[in-house]
Amino acid sequence: MSRLLLDRVLAGVPNGETPLRHVRELPERSAASADWPSWVPADLRTALARCGVERPWRHQVEAATHARDGRHVVVATGTASGKSLAYQLPVLSALSEDRRATALYLSPTKALGADQLRAVRALDVEDVRPASFDGDTPMPERDWVRAHARWVFTNPDMLHRGILPAHARWASFFRRLTHVVVDECHGYRGVFGSHVALLLRRLRRVAAKYGADPVFVLASATVSDPATSASRLSGVPCVAVTDDASPRGARTVALWEPPLLPELAGENGAPVRRSAGAETARIMTDLVVEGARTLAFVRSRRGAELTALSARHALSEVDPSLPARVAAYRAGFLPEERRALEQSLADGRLLGVASTNALELGVDIAGLDAVVVAGYPGTLASFWQQAGRAGRAGDSALVVFVAQDNPLDTYLVHNPSAMLDKPVEATVIDPANPYVLAPQLACAAMEMPLTEKCLATFGGQAARRVVEDLTADGILRRRPTGWFWTSRERPHASVDIRGSGGEQVAVVEADSGRMLGTVDPGAAFTTVHPGAVYLHQGTSYVVDDLDLETGLAMVHREDPEWSTSPREQIDISVLSVEERTEHDDGVTVSLGEVAVTSHVVAYLRKLPSGQVLDQIPLDLPEQTLNTRAVWYTLTDDLLAEAGLTKHEIPGALHAAEHAAIGLLPLFATCDRWDIGGVSTALHPDTGEPTVFVHDGHPGGAGFADRAHAALIPWLTATRDAIEACECPSGCPSCVQSPKCGNGNEPLHKEGAIRVLTTVLDAVAVSSPESKAS
Repeated sequence: MSRLLLDRVLAGVPNGETPLRHVRELPERSAASADWPSWVPADLRTALARCGVERPWRHQVEAATHARDGRHVVVATGTASGKSLAYQLPVLSALSEDRRATALYLSPTKALGADQLRAVRALDVEDVRPASFDGDTPMPERDWVRAHARWVFTNPDMLHRGILPAHARWASFFRRLTHVVVDECHGYRGVFGSHVALLLRRLRRVAAKYGADPVFVLASATVSDPATSASRLSGVPCVAVTDDASPRGARTVALWEPPLLPELAGENGAPVRRSAGAETARIMTDLVVEGARTLAFVRSRRGAELTALSARHALSEVDPSLPARVAAYRAGFLPEERRALEQSLADGRLLGVASTNALELGVDIAGLDAVVVAGYPGTLASFWQQAGRAGRAGDSALVVFVAQDNPLDTYLVHNPSAMLDKPVEATVIDPANPYVLAPQLACAAMEMPLTEKCLATFGGQAARRVVEDLTADGILRRRPTGWFWTSRERPHASVDIRGSGGEQVAVVEADSGRMLGTVDPGAAFTTVHPGAVYLHQGTSYVVDDLDLETGLAMVHREDPEWSTSPREQIDISVLSVEERTEHDDGVTVSLGEVAVTSHVVAYLRKLPSGQVLDQIPLDLPEQTLNTRAVWYTLTDDLLAEAGLTKHEIPGALHAAEHAAIGLLPLFATCDRWDIGGVSTALHPDTGEPTVFVHDGHPGGAGFADRAHAALIPWLTATRDAIEACECPSGCPSCVQSPKCGNGNEPLHKEGAIRVLTTVLDAVAVSSPESKAS
């Protein structure tokens, strides 16, 4: 069926277009089942059989047995491999044997938590009393959950803000805590993952206060070295179960590159491809017409809205009943909107959904026929997780990867082995990041005084340095028994564990006072600045005012013919150099801390054709980010030897910077929006032409460090991607960037190849005795 669906989609491609770059048939896999462990209660086996689980798969029993025997375990297997049963067996068995025992479940998204809660309730095991405790739980129900629920389903945000600060009210629950389930743990990476790692240490500390030592059971998509990743996240040694014994239907994976649009030209006359969103809408339209239940993953909230809107418009010309069966799903929707969409997709009332990665993690939507992935989702683990949403019942499925017009996606569709044959990445977290440690230790001290033993749990010397700084600032007070929180106010509300920069900004319709959704504060200046066009459920709004103090963006309904894109000025200064390697040919590579100052100064209004109508100035404050970066410098003489004139150097460095940012997600578990860059022909701190690539989060998230460690393969892939692009002087597929604050000027494609070749040659020939400090 999957190949038939692909043929139907290709039948709708206009003559002369050849978007298909590669097709891979992935064979089906048969199941390897096992006997029920003797310790699983008979009533639980009966309940599972009633829900369709006759026998467990081998990896489920292996993981469950580890947890049963008191070992912390991570089960890292593919999508739809039944990881839920691997933790349901030990948890429900423990709750059945000890009617006072409790368990805690954590998921990165509310949608996943609600889905898993439904699954446990469907089993109807006597006296388990599973319940949700998250931001959507009504206040009157929260007291009941604290007093009576034995398996609490929540998320890191609520654990951080609502449970641990009030642990005395949860004393009975913590005293009997036997298991902690951390679902989809591969999603905890970067700054968010670092916060969650420390949050789990706070959780273990509170549990220990009440005499509990729970077993941790972690579930993950297939990742590299899951035991190490899970141990670093949880703070306890974990055993890994990785041999996937579940059945999997055959899948057809198609790599798809949208065609060039000869009638249009982009910035600086660059060739333009049809957008991945428009191409995805077209593919989803064809699939919905065929009756195929389709989920399209789109990179941005706005993109999800536009994709669904375009598909509905196209379907209205085919069958008036079909547009109502397509919708958008994204973060920022209100809880009731999310629940209604999830239910409509699960029961088949919706045939097509365009979603952000909000539906990537674990929501059990069985029976989907196709998944369309619009743009590389940042990691191979995420790609395979999204691809696994289809064919979950063991049926064949179609997966179409639609390349965005950027260097990484272009590289992948022309180098399919980099996507389809490469092992998935390890997650990157840095719990020792002082920007993460300081607020987490402040929260921990408010919950209970910190002791020397605690500091060892939270990172040893790194934690001690942070505590000493907090004490010097008067935030903590040292006493003989430890460090104490000094304020009456809890610090938790001001600690943003998702690294978005603080409280969410509410988008409110001025006329009605209706809240439409929320945006991260760090993205507010670029997405809801005055004059910005904001999309919600297919309806356009224009922003009238942005007030960060009150956290409000006021909008009015309007449907302009243009879209908006911000323009930024960015400066960078070196704060400290941690590693510096001088190569003999005049190239220096460094890693260290930097301060990045960004200033949104204007926005462009663009027509759908790409034509720029005008540029409108903005009066917004500067933002400064202290973070980590990797950078390299070249001497003027070396660039001259490479054939670059003084006039060409800025464009060559700028193009090399853009392409390097675009390719870094191949080597670090990041998204291109998690990182940034600056290039200059003469940087005041280095005194030479310099290219910086920096993390986009305070204190860094480990991405620059990973880039430094993988410098040669990273820059080699960057150069190869630029060389392989057929455009004459630079385009979005190679050196142009959608987030460039300078309007992609200046750029010198050939010069970027020369810069990267020069750097690679110098690094490759450098002897082991290269001067390093």
